[in-house]
Amino acid sequence: MKASGSRRGAREDRNETRAAVLGAGSWGTALALHLARSGVPATLWTRNQRTAAALREAGENAAYLEGERFPPDLEVTAELSEATRGARLVLFVVPAQFCRPVFRAAAPHLPPAADLLIASKGIEEGTLLRLSEVLTQEAGGAAGRRATVLSGPSFAAEVARGDPTAVVVASEDMRSAARVQEALSRANLRVYRSSDLVGVELAGALKNVVAIATGIAEGLGFGTNTRAALITRGMVEIARLGTRLGGRPATFAGLAGAGDLVLTCTGALSRNRSVGLEVGRGRKLQDILAGMRMIAEGVATTRAVVALGRRHDIEMPIAARVHAVLFEGTAPKDAVTELLSRPLKEEG
Repeated sequence: MKASGSRRGAREDRNETRAAVLGAGSWGTALALHLARSGVPATLWTRNQRTAAALREAGENAAYLEGERFPPDLEVTAELSEATRGARLVLFVVPAQFCRPVFRAAAPHLPPAADLLIASKGIEEGTLLRLSEVLTQEAGGAAGRRATVLSGPSFAAEVARGDPTAVVVASEDMRSAARVQEALSRANLRVYRSSDLVGVELAGALKNVVAIATGIAEGLGFGTNTRAALITRGMVEIARLGTRLGGRPATFAGLAGAGDLVLTCTGALSRNRSVGLEVGRGRKLQDILAGMRMIAEGVATTRAVVALGRRHDIEMPIAARVHAVLFEGTAPKDAVTELLSRPLKEEG
């Protein structure tokens, strides 16, 4: 692979959409591959110069998506100014708890007319803000108003290898949402659009907590009855908090809600389910996380979700028990017992 700036001049002379993908983990790399393979020249940004050089030399991101070769229209850089120069679409794909510094660093380099897409999922733990709200704080109101978010059932490895996938992009500015929808809807990826920015963001973040719960149950040896109950009641919790915060009920039954929830709670590639699985088998959380290359967003999100529930007086028994297991020393079996012994009530 050539150095990242070697084709820059020629590319900028072409009247076409260019994309900057900020974050070279599995999901960022998968989205960059998808765009470049679909005819959208893309630059993949990583914060480390040595990593950027290694990716260019290897022509693939073997640490996350081994065997998925970079096409000619995919470049790699460690310079934010180079990554974003001339971009009409900028994707933020870094772990949720690291989004703020990346938003801040990228803000001076964002082209004024570029559409901004947040493909990370989570809630900032310290502030309890959605990531689009964090972007607004760091990059200004104009950037926040045109921000879009991407969510839905989409494992990075499956998108990278071309499996048919459906996702949703949401924004308060439907013109931005339509442009991003058009840019991403290529080949195997079908993108729907939504004006429910709040609901799509919250659904994408909260499902990870339920996935940890289903993993814990599986690690304890419970079967599919238990998993189905947790998924169904978890969806109730997500919708309960999400609608209180301004999301629309229908969103939580759609791709960002039920679709992503089912995938994350059942799929073998789910990091959050895998964390729960190991916790249920008796391993300590810190040991599990220390052995993971990728970040399980649901761990930090669990703290944020429980805090949001308390702030808004929303009952979230599954999230509360996950929090108790992860951070309060409650044994997984005891947490299940507590869930089952709650007062009987009508479904709803």
